[in-house]
Amino acid sequence: MILRVPMLLARFLHNGRLRLLFLILIALLILGITFTYNWTNENQLCFMDTKGMATQSPGGDLEATPLEDVLLAEPKPVPGRSIFFHETSCQQTEKRRYKLMELTARQACAIESAALHNPNFQVFVLFAGPTYRISSNNSNSQPLVEAILSYSNVHLRRLNLWSYAAGTPIEEWLKDGSLFLSSYLFSHISDFLRYLTLYRYGGLYLDMDVVVLRNMEEVPPNYTGAESNTHLAAGVMSLAATGFGHEIAESCLRDLQLNFDGKDWGNNGPGVITRVAQKICGTKDIQVMQEDHKRCLGFKVFGRGAFYAVPWKQWRDFFEPEKLPQTMALTKDSYVVHVWNKHSSTLKIKRGTKSAYAKYAEQNCPRAYKASGEYF
Repeated sequence: MILRVPMLLARFLHNGRLRLLFLILIALLILGITFTYNWTNENQLCFMDTKGMATQSPGGDLEATPLEDVLLAEPKPVPGRSIFFHETSCQQTEKRRYKLMELTARQACAIESAALHNPNFQVFVLFAGPTYRISSNNSNSQPLVEAILSYSNVHLRRLNLWSYAAGTPIEEWLKDGSLFLSSYLFSHISDFLRYLTLYRYGGLYLDMDVVVLRNMEEVPPNYTGAESNTHLAAGVMSLAATGFGHEIAESCLRDLQLNFDGKDWGNNGPGVITRVAQKICGTKDIQVMQEDHKRCLGFKVFGRGAFYAVPWKQWRDFFEPEKLPQTMALTKDSYVVHVWNKHSSTLKIKRGTKSAYAKYAEQNCPRAYKASGEYF
């Protein structure tokens, strides 16, 4: 067999078609490696405090100041008594080579509703990567930002992924770079951060596409909510900063590392809390988790009505006036409504429309609703 190798190689080198095919395959392999390397580096650049687009100051006529780092600025999050939102989109273009803080009306509504109903909690909006805010005295000031900052318990901060993860069980995994090869990068960074924040501080994590309807300060910590009969959701999660809650957060970080799948949108968010809850409760039956509180050792699984009364397949019910009575009846006992931004973000509603979402906004985020302009 060894003696035949030189003969086969000689034949291969003299075969023009085989040689051309071989060269094409090598070229494609090099291009693939280069593309992967560049894709990874460009995505990391959006979130790193280093040279590059992410840290380039606006300059010119635009007056803007960088947000302060959550690890350094005062006030700092109060462990177990803070509410957290994350913004992980990389808002950069070729014309604007820096990250300017932007909030949609619906994001501002989520933040305001949390601050309005929970005045004794500090609300932190964390932007992943260096982020600039337009100065309030600038002609280009942002009414929605001013609306949420009119609440004294709202704080806008930035974070650096690497320093934020330092000293935690997920630090080395982040350095490995697997996260940046994700097919759903910004969504999976959001998943990564929600569990990391709950590990660092405990408290309440909320998605940016919710409206808080009630005070949640007195709801005992260590809970999440069922989205369906088979999965819990990760859009509303509360964990204590110490004890059992902190242990759950650590379990979530370890599960994320062990089971991370960059090609599966839901595996690293709802998948994590579902798997961890299954281990805590000793069952895969979501209904049993809700009904048998003792078996979950103090970790509470709320039914769908608490946070996800309207299923994602019926997301249009929030926006259609004829569904107003039905939707309001479904959510009458809800703490939070989740409006499924992944599906609903492009559907704008005119302010004053008689829809469930407009009614929620008018009542629970009145300042953001007013500042949104004609459409919300």
